[in-house]
Amino acid sequence: MVWARERKQLTQGGLAKLAGVSQGTIGNLESGTRQTARKIVEIAAALDVDVAWLAGGKGEAFDENVSLVRLASRPIPVISSVQAGALRDMENPYEPGDGYAIEYTEDPKLSRWAFCLDVEGQSMAPRFQPGDRLFVDPDRSPSPGNFVVARNGGNQATFKKYRPRGIDANGNEIFELVPLNDDFPTLRSDQEKLVVIGVVTEVKQRLV
Repeated sequence: MVWARERKQLTQGGLAKLAGVSQGTIGNLESGTRQTARKIVEIAAALDVDVAWLAGGKGEAFDENVSLVRLASRPIPVISSVQAGALRDMENPYEPGDGYAIEYTEDPKLSRWAFCLDVEGQSMAPRFQPGDRLFVDPDRSPSPGNFVVARNGGNQATFKKYRPRGIDANGNEIFELVPLNDDFPTLRSDQEKLVVIGVVTEVKQRLV
C-alpha cells in the first residue's frame, strides 16, 4: 500500500483526506495493524488500485485502462443532506475529504462547487429510490422540469422536480418543488422558505 500511495505522490494525510478516512486508518493499514477498513473501496479509488488487491493482495494492483480513466476523472464528495443544506452559507466548496464517500466524474462542465447526494425517502419513487446517488451543480440555474436539490426551512436538502409559477409583487420568482410520488405534497416558495441549491446533472442508480 505504501508503494501505491507514493506512486500517487500522496502523503498519509493527503490520502486520508481524499478517501474520507482518518490518517490513523491509513497508518494502520500500511503498518499491517489493520487488514482492511470500512471505506476500503474509497481508499482503493483514491489510489487507483483494485479493491481485492488492496484488501488482501489478490490479483493485480491495477488495470492500466482503469487507471488512465481515473487519472482523467475528477473526485466529487458525497455529502449529507444537512451539509448540502448549509451550502449557500459556505465561502469555499467542499473538498473530496469533506464527504463520507467519493464519486468520480468526467463531466468537464461541472463547477468546483459540485457535490453528490444520496436520495432519501420515497417522495421521488418509483423513478428514484433511496440510495440512488445524485450529482448536483450549484452553479447551474434551474429550468422548468429540471430535477433540483433545494433547502427547506429546516436547513436540510430535499430532492424534487422544479416548476416555476411566476413572479410575486416584490419581483421574486415563485416556484414549486414537485414530488413524483403523489403521496407527498408539492412545496411552494410563496408558502414556505425554499432555496434552490443546485441542479441535478446525473443520477447513479443504486444496485439492488
